[in-house]
Amino acid sequence: MTHELKKIVKQHLLYKEKALQCVLATVVALDGSSYRRPGVRMLICENGELTGAVSGGCVEKEVVFQASSVFKTGSPKMMTYDGRFRLGCEGILYILLEPFKPNNALLNAFDNAIEERRMFTLLSQYAKEYGEYHNLGSTFIIAGNEHHLQPNYLKEATLELFEQVMHPCHKLVIVGGEHDAVQLSQLALQMGWEVTVCTVPTEEKTKADFPGIDILWNTDPFEIPAAQIDEQTAVVLMTHSYVKDLKYLFALRNSSPMYFGLLGPSKRREKLFGEYIDLYPDEDYDFFETIHGPAGLNIGAETPQEIAIAILSEILAVTRNQEPMLLKDKQKGIHN
Repeated sequence: MTHELKKIVKQHLLYKEKALQCVLATVVALDGSSYRRPGVRMLICENGELTGAVSGGCVEKEVVFQASSVFKTGSPKMMTYDGRFRLGCEGILYILLEPFKPNNALLNAFDNAIEERRMFTLLSQYAKEYGEYHNLGSTFIIAGNEHHLQPNYLKEATLELFEQVMHPCHKLVIVGGEHDAVQLSQLALQMGWEVTVCTVPTEEKTKADFPGIDILWNTDPFEIPAAQIDEQTAVVLMTHSYVKDLKYLFALRNSSPMYFGLLGPSKRREKLFGEYIDLYPDEDYDFFETIHGPAGLNIGAETPQEIAIAILSEILAVTRNQEPMLLKDKQKGIHN
């Protein structure tokens, strides 16, 4: 959810330049089931524009209506939305509405946390009843410092507290610059991931060849900045070059990504691993066990776009410790 908050802050800064006021809506609690869970947020601008969402689209109109009083009074409030009588979801949403006017100290701390890929915490003080209350509001805890969204905020024992740990945005490193790498990068960007593409100088690629990506590593395989691959980063090796793949495997042998995918059939994978062992007999190759190759779930993917969906689906399944299955066959709730 960090990428959604990142987008909200970025949009707020654009509105601030135009002297437009904003209200932040945060789902802080849920009784029953809903399209999305607590911790989702939406920014409401006084011009009617929305950034983000708190549901699949069915709740937003009511949130905008309730936010009108926050624009007028400048006071946070609670709203509830009972989906049992209006929606297919059998749940009650508790949504905190508060003026969104982060000061410069908060914005700077937030930018540093995003840039340095550090975790931070969000605390939202709320009530489970509709109406205005003293001391409603959210607090960012970044690098041990508290930054309150509401200037007169005080902790109050009679109110509820929603705590959310915000992890660094997921990052995808795509090693390879062919057409399928472009498709994979586009889908990952739509998911809110930070995307880095790695190519070699002889390919003469630029960032413009991969619209929207954050970084292009234009370097020889042995010089790839593997230290920048952290536990929130997925790597997909898809150069379509046997020689390059061998070099990248060696360069990435000590990295610890949350997912390591290798494009290509299993016969190619086994041949690649065998030749790696012949080339580097003194190296530890236990990391082979962590590599998902062929990368992707078995969904019958044929086109580059479908293959990208299969790969990203496997990344999600692996990183969230889920066994892929048809939801209709799941005995418990979707999010259990």
